[in-house]
Amino acid sequence: MKTAVTSYSFTQYIKKGLTDQVSLISKAKELGFDAVEFTDLTPPDGVSETEYAKRIREECERVGIPVSNYTVGADFYGKGGKEEAERIKKKIDTAVILGASGLRHDASWTTPASPYGYRYVTDTIAPAIREVSDYAAEKGIRTMVENHGYFIQDADRVEYLINAVGHPNFGWLCDMGNFLCADECPEKSCGKAAPYAFYVHAKDFIVKRGDGQDPGEGFFKSRGANYLRGTIVGHGSVPVKQCLAVLKRAGYDGYVSIEFEGMEDCETALRIGIANLKRYLSEI
Repeated sequence: MKTAVTSYSFTQYIKKGLTDQVSLISKAKELGFDAVEFTDLTPPDGVSETEYAKRIREECERVGIPVSNYTVGADFYGKGGKEEAERIKKKIDTAVILGASGLRHDASWTTPASPYGYRYVTDTIAPAIREVSDYAAEKGIRTMVENHGYFIQDADRVEYLINAVGHPNFGWLCDMGNFLCADECPEKSCGKAAPYAFYVHAKDFIVKRGDGQDPGEGFFKSRGANYLRGTIVGHGSVPVKQCLAVLKRAGYDGYVSIEFEGMEDCETALRIGIANLKRYLSEI
């Protein structure tokens, strides 16, 4: 497996004006990552997404580090399948410019009003997602959904969606930390995700039970009202090494991308996180 880091991990520094999506490329290389994953390009004023994607690819080629994946938001149920399909097709064109081989899009952030459950939603949005993946296949881009966004976050729900779409070019971005947002056991859920995995996020959370004291700033609640806080890979409750072993045993040999969203200084967190990740990969 090779390592990567998502540009989202640098959000702290981006918000403070200490870096941007172009300048973080050299920092990723310096920290020892094999590739960079980009999350929703944010071009400066007056610069188109196409121009910005070209600029990013040129910088990656100059530094000598590839773009491993392009990750974008989507809501095929809340915004309408046909409209979202057309928008995501344009994002696939951007992924081609970046030189990425894959694109992750969300399925649905919208939790439907009763009595409609996840099977109704997935059956409703599956045709539009299939259309997107078919378009991407023509461009040489694999598409995938992540266990992300509360509503379609459980392993069984994501697996149902992938099979409902039923396209060989459509798979799973397995985020080992996000299973905790649905109060699932990460290593068990990684086992369900492994046969479909196109890409992997290494993410860690500190977990505190919801029946205890509110730990305060920095924490958010899982669907089951437990408290979660992002942290350095290896410092939290996610059994990262065990999840990697589960994926490897199933034959996964792609990128493992660190996604850091904690309170710690992001450069320090990524320096420690990549050291831990590389050690885990060497031990499994």
